[in-house]
Amino acid sequence: MRPLVFASLFASSLAAAPAGAQQQDGGKKAAPADAPPPAEQPAEKPVRFRSFPAADGVPFDVADATARGVEALLRLPEGDGHDQWPYEGVYREDGGQLPVGYRVGGTSIVCLALIAAPGFARDSARHDALARGVGFVLQTLEHPRMGKDFIGTYDVRGWGHIYALQLFLHLLDRGLVPPAHAAAVADKTRWLVTALCESAIPETGGWNYARSAGYQDPRSQASTFMTAPALQALFHAKARGYEVADTVLDQALDALERARSQNAGYAYGAPRTSRNDVDEEKLSMMDKVGSSAARATAVETTLLLAGRGDPARLRRAIGRFFEHWDDLAVRKSQTGTHIMPFGIAPYYFLYGHVYAAQAIEMLPDGDDKLALRGKLLAFLTRSRDGDGSWNDRQFDRSAGYGTAMAILAMRMPWLPTPVARPLPAKKG
Repeated sequence: MRPLVFASLFASSLAAAPAGAQQQDGGKKAAPADAPPPAEQPAEKPVRFRSFPAADGVPFDVADATARGVEALLRLPEGDGHDQWPYEGVYREDGGQLPVGYRVGGTSIVCLALIAAPGFARDSARHDALARGVGFVLQTLEHPRMGKDFIGTYDVRGWGHIYALQLFLHLLDRGLVPPAHAAAVADKTRWLVTALCESAIPETGGWNYARSAGYQDPRSQASTFMTAPALQALFHAKARGYEVADTVLDQALDALERARSQNAGYAYGAPRTSRNDVDEEKLSMMDKVGSSAARATAVETTLLLAGRGDPARLRRAIGRFFEHWDDLAVRKSQTGTHIMPFGIAPYYFLYGHVYAAQAIEMLPDGDDKLALRGKLLAFLTRSRDGDGSWNDRQFDRSAGYGTAMAILAMRMPWLPTPVARPLPAKKG
């Protein structure tokens, strides 16, 4: 089992934007930021649909696909210092600027993929790229938009916090922190742990980039796909000795459990009261099993790591990812956000592959596990571009993020085991 190096994902997942923000995805503004956005109509002529069926009987060469993916990452950086790989989401802030949370999160995920691919120790180009990326993340964490305080009702800094923390923890674990950044990484790792703990929704628990009720208002609903990777990052940090309050973890885990319906689907936003006995037919489109097929594996893995999981539910979540793959694929690289009938947004596509891969590795060893690994690779190859990259957005710059996610999914059997939640200290 291995720690999640991504998550998430995504800070862009609601159509609602902060006051004054500009939608850049062909989407319409939605009403309250933490409520399900209204359905949108897909564009008549999508900007791009990236999907190429694999030839029958042709095995997927993971080593070759990973090598080509790394080559793509090395030619995709942006910035004067070629030091960032931004994820491009659905809105802009501060006069039309791409949010720095997208830049920090995307760059952190790419750095994780650079070290996940084999041969890193002997690859000077990747060493240089990692050093530039870590330097960019450290510098950008000083930006006012990456501080601890939420702004307005929609703020994606938390996505950057989660993946920057994941990156730094993995670098520390493996002794791969670039020497020039050693002191700063040590300092910012502590700071990120504190930032995540202090930005959790009070009382009702969890995290969400969209909070119409207010930043510190317990009426805000935790986003299940963001809360799961945030918890995995904090489990990892706590195991390394960082101070993480058990109350923060317990409240977030409670939020995830409240979100589960009778059919084992997971609500987009965790309700204040449990949905464990609510039937699928009574749920909104964004809370049904089909809509949650890309996030259920993330939630089930996280609950299992916390001692609250159920292996049967985990297996069911993996099966449902494959069952609803076509529903995810039809939205891939399209405009708009949560389209009927399942309310699936394009940016869940590669996120879903990463978490399905992680969930498969939570299963006991055996033929079933090997078969599921092969099945995931067969599905993943269907969406690779001709240049060896992946992209589930219509924006070219997001190929860095997409390719990194694909590499992480392919390399999951060789990645470190996810860190289980350390047992809470006994009272008395």
